[in-house]
Amino acid sequence: MDGSTPIEIEVLSSLSQIAAADWDACACPEVAEGGRPFDPFTTHRFLSALEHSRSVGTGTGWAPRHLVARAEGQVIAVAPLYAKGHSQGEYIFDHNWAHAYERAGGRYYPKLQMAVPFTPATGRRFLTRPGWRETGMAALVQGAVHLADENGLSSLHVTFCTEEEAEAGEKMGLMSRASQQFHWENNGYADFDGFLASLSSRKRKNLRKERAEAQGFGGEIVALTGDAILPEHWDHFWRFYQDTGARKWGQPYLTRAFFDLAQESMRDDMLLVLALRDGEPVAGALNFIGREVLYGRYWGCTEHHPCLHFELCYYQAIDFAIAHGMARVEAGAQGMHKLARGYMPVQTHSLHWVRDAGFARAIEQFLHAERAAVDEEIEVMTGYGPFKRTNMEEQD
Repeated sequence: MDGSTPIEIEVLSSLSQIAAADWDACACPEVAEGGRPFDPFTTHRFLSALEHSRSVGTGTGWAPRHLVARAEGQVIAVAPLYAKGHSQGEYIFDHNWAHAYERAGGRYYPKLQMAVPFTPATGRRFLTRPGWRETGMAALVQGAVHLADENGLSSLHVTFCTEEEAEAGEKMGLMSRASQQFHWENNGYADFDGFLASLSSRKRKNLRKERAEAQGFGGEIVALTGDAILPEHWDHFWRFYQDTGARKWGQPYLTRAFFDLAQESMRDDMLLVLALRDGEPVAGALNFIGREVLYGRYWGCTEHHPCLHFELCYYQAIDFAIAHGMARVEAGAQGMHKLARGYMPVQTHSLHWVRDAGFARAIEQFLHAERAAVDEEIEVMTGYGPFKRTNMEEQD
């Protein structure tokens, strides 16, 4: 495990080229002791579902180029890596970088993206077997940079990595970038009323009013996981997802087949919240369940009812997290409206390598200024959060 250990790096064009046990020994070694993976998105079954459903691969602009590092006769580290022909589905935006580079006569695409496609959720990107963290990460960084450089690619981007990885990557010569999301933190609440008690009086009343209005939409709300999620539920959710995808991205990122594959291999890792009228789903929100974090991912509807979006996406997620002792709910990218509902701004991280030295210097200057702006934005938004500040606020 020292610097003299020979390490072999392999590039895979599909997850089918590596055994699930070898990949997951690096991605989620904690499951060997029982329980869920910390991060469901980097598991072999999730990434394979993306490939087998053709949500990534030929014609999508996401070409798998996964890295595998081997030493001492075993897989010691892996990384989900893709050659990208565009910047869609990433949520760490570099469109301005691409435009500037191409205006200067360069070719920005293809680039390399170390990420979970379409998933703005923080997690490890340099997936290492226990005992190989530093050596494995160094091998993956060197392998990814070498792959980009040798193939004349403009850049490498590692998005939604952990803060620890961002710090380590910066020491290895990568550029660190700060962004911002909204997360709900469980401060040991016994139930939803316990959470409400931590809010200012006015915000508490607003949330109670929203929940009452949403739950009075004229039907029932059900939260399903495991075998309670039935294959036919995905027919309804696909319609919801298509509607949202068409409005937000122009077209859905995931194919219909993805949800069938997820039903087969990941139904225990999903929480599907549905609003039913006369037994028929009219709105839904899909979450993925980690060991300590609930990840809100997709929402859609065929009927619009006041506050139903807030109930299905945010309040039901809080209910589930409290009931299952989870530490946090990550509600995905963007959304200032989350702030008033107890989801507070936090910093997220990414790492970047740019092949052209002059362009890299310009990016580095931009990232320095951007980080200061993100820090200031988080400080300002935190001040507008819904939580109590003084006892005077509790005097109705």
